Order: sequence, then structure tokens, then C-alpha cells
Amino acid sequence: MTSSPPGVPLGLRERKKARTRAAIREAAMRLFEEQGYAATTVEQIAEAAEVSPSTFFRYFPTKEDTILSDDYDPMVVEAIRAQPPDVPVMRAILRGMRGVFEKLSEQEWASERRRMRLIETVPELRNRQQQQTVAAVGLLADVIAEREGRPADENARVVAGALVGIVLAISPPGAGFEPHDFDRIELALTALKNSLEDF
Repeated sequence: MTSSPPGVPLGLRERKKARTRAAIREAAMRLFEEQGYAATTVEQIAEAAEVSPSTFFRYFPTKEDTILSDDYDPMVVEAIRAQPPDVPVMRAILRGMRGVFEKLSEQEWASERRRMRLIETVPELRNRQQQQTVAAVGLLADVIAEREGRPADENARVVAGALVGIVLAISPPGAGFEPHDFDRIELALTALKNSLEDF
């Protein structure tokens, strides 16, 4: 996948870059699965992907990033921004997420499941993913504040943190995320709202 907004066709150069990025990531995942994360070098990944090490580093800053770089976050942000302004913020976020993930092919879902399995089994990747989860709260908080026409503040982070917390509860680390999980998130949001009414 690329970070282009859904529905926007890619030019020839962008398609070539997307294929190269996908080839590097696929080579990395295959080598990590076959010989282990620690035993795999950038040079081996580059050779397997039929690119030079310098080309590798144009796409991924580190070996970790072949697995941890999330190509979907920028797409989700743009999909949320594309929601009509009268749509409530949580519904806009869920619609944006659905708009991206429901268009993934089975091959893309399979790749995502492999990625999550590797993250769960490699401590270095698992630790960095925890940092990414914190960053995701900030990313969502910025979008929430933007839709509400105010600077990002603690309130926006609280709302973003609640949503990220629900996603983690629905799909804990290593379990992966599945298309039907969006329905579970909506049910969980309703349960949270009902619980807070009695707070």
C-alpha cells in the first residue's frame, strides 16, 4: 500500500516506488520468518529484494521500519479529513478507518497479519510498537482538534486515547486487526458512552 488518499490514481513513478517498497518489505518479512530477526541484515534484505542497500535506506530508515512503518496511518488521516464537517468526530474517525481498511485486498490483509505476528514475536519490534501507540494518540488528537476547529489540547488527547484504548482492548498486540472489528469498536464505544452517563 501507499500513502495516497483512497480513490486517487497513482502515476507511473509512484506505482514503481510502491512496488519497490512492497518488495523490500516482503523480502524482510520472509527473511525474518526464515532465519530470525536478529540474524537478518539490511544487506540480505536488499539482496533478496534486488535493490542496493542505499535504495533500501531511501525507503526504510532502519531494519525495524520494514515492519513497523505503518503505511495506512496517513491514508486514515486523509479519509477522516474527507468526512463531511457535520459528522460527529468519533463517527468520522470510524468511517475514515473503514474507508481505508475495507478496501484492502485479501493479500494485503494477509501481509498485515504477518506483520503483526512478527511484531509480537520480536521484543525489539514490540517495544517500538508501544512507542508508536503513544504517537497514534497524538496523531488522532490532532485530527480531532482540527475537525473541531481548535488547537490540540488535553481534551482531544483524552478522546483519542479512549479510541486507541478500545482498539487495543478489541485487538490486543499480536492478535491483529480484522474487518469485522469495526462493528465491535462501535459496540464498545456505545458501551463506553453508556457507562460514562452514570459517572
